[in-house]
Amino acid sequence: MNLSLETPALLFSATSLILLAYTNRFLTIATIVRGLKKNYDENETKSILLEIQNLNKRLTLIRHMQMYGVLSLFFSVFAMALLFVGSNIWGTYIFGLSLLLLLASLAVSFWEISISVKALRVHLSDLIEKAKKG
Repeated sequence: MNLSLETPALLFSATSLILLAYTNRFLTIATIVRGLKKNYDENETKSILLEIQNLNKRLTLIRHMQMYGVLSLFFSVFAMALLFVGSNIWGTYIFGLSLLLLLASLAVSFWEISISVKALRVHLSDLIEKAKKG
């Protein structure tokens, strides 16, 4: 299989946009955690503590998403360097590795999103219960 130098370069725009989205998710969750910690310091309720634990898990997943995304970009650049110097076989394998790392990043992203949706559904069910009572 022949891989041209331009093929790994195609990942640059996609990976950089994905990393930007991951960073935005991280910053949003970090802001929420800070607010919840302040609320917890004022009202030490178990629900706030559980929500903070959930967000902590999500932050860990986002860190893994970012790590896999950055490694994917790194190996994509490395594959381009190998292709540039004429090592087509190694360049192809390294590019394949970068694609696998990108898939891992997206899989962890899906996992983090599913945790987020479950947490939102808990909040919605609380609101629905209050609406039924009121």
